Amino acid sequence: MSPTPPDPNAPSWQLETSLVHAGERLGAPVAQPTTTPIYGSTTYLYPSLAELDAAFTSGEGFLYTRYGNPTVVALETAIAAAEAARGAVAYASGMAALYAALLAAATPRGETAPRPGVILAARDLYGSTMVLLDELFAGRGATVVYADLCDPAVAEAAIMQHQPQVVLAETLSNPLLYVADVAALVGHCRDVGARLVLDATLTTPVLLRPLSLGADLVVHSATKYLAGHGDVAGGVVAARSSLLHATLVRQARLLGASLGPFEAQQIQRGMKTLALRMERQCANAAHVASFLAQHPAVAQVYYPGLATHAGHHLAASTYGGHFGALVSCELHGGAIAAASFVDALRLFLPATTLGDIYSLVSVPAIASHRELTPAQRAERGISPALVRLSIGIEAIDDLLADLQQALFPLGKDTGNRE
Repeated sequence: MSPTPPDPNAPSWQLETSLVHAGERLGAPVAQPTTTPIYGSTTYLYPSLAELDAAFTSGEGFLYTRYGNPTVVALETAIAAAEAARGAVAYASGMAALYAALLAAATPRGETAPRPGVILAARDLYGSTMVLLDELFAGRGATVVYADLCDPAVAEAAIMQHQPQVVLAETLSNPLLYVADVAALVGHCRDVGARLVLDATLTTPVLLRPLSLGADLVVHSATKYLAGHGDVAGGVVAARSSLLHATLVRQARLLGASLGPFEAQQIQRGMKTLALRMERQCANAAHVASFLAQHPAVAQVYYPGLATHAGHHLAASTYGGHFGALVSCELHGGAIAAASFVDALRLFLPATTLGDIYSLVSVPAIASHRELTPAQRAERGISPALVRLSIGIEAIDDLLADLQQALFPLGKDTGNRE
């Protein structure tokens, strides 16, 4: 294409001014881009002050990046479609998204300020989630109650007893992979008028779409499976109702934990291969779980794809034939064995995250749940010998070979003890 000819009506600026303004605000191209551009601008211009004022009044159009950004809106649109939601809001991290979801869920209908009276939370949650509940909610006067929400009888009794405003659970818990009965939780929450917030980071929309079952808000740490490549942090909340979506939007502007456009583009790009990645990662995880379950150095394996897992039948009936890409195991030999195993791995990367295309390993007692007291970890079954494996997309034979060589010395020790 030939270069754009000079505009004869362009202002006759001096060099310093031209360097600042020339080439800016040329307008959108006639042809539509194949992919969403990255809009780095923090502000947007209107032809007149009256039109700017009208945009503020209507809430439509872009004004300031904390109020909305075209690249971020593209991601939010993709999230809403994936979760069958009325709308979605993106945040700078998964924890920011979770905090925002709890605030929105605790905002009474017809009001704008959160009033978190009683929050009933699952006993089995990501460690920082419990710290958030204890310090930023219970520490400010809310009542936070923990219960085993993956036990149907316990969940029903706790909801009826405490009459919470908000119920929080993980669809598949981190790190012991307990399976929540979403449909049952929805029914119990409706009985008492509670809003159900679900962290679905580990299941993703590929395995489960909780809003379709009646959950009110779904949270994802987009850093994990949605983005999937270990190169971007972000979080999203999807809402089942227009009211909750509007509440999220309003409060997001005040919280200011806005996701940047560059991060939004990376997350949306990652989502395009989410279904393909989950297919491979879940298949690999099933092989890894079967291998570990037969190894003498392994005391117990936590994976819902195993028939011995307490949530196997529920997962099989709700996850579409997959069981997730996380596998946890307890090793004979305690913390020393766990450390030796992690240090001996060569392909699995010792990173404090999950959901990447790379296979990862961590010890929850010193990573995801280190902020809990030893007593809290023991109550939840998180021992120093527990190891969490996030399974990637590598060739399964290579993954099994790495696990085999790292476990080999531990297996020999186990055999000698027996």
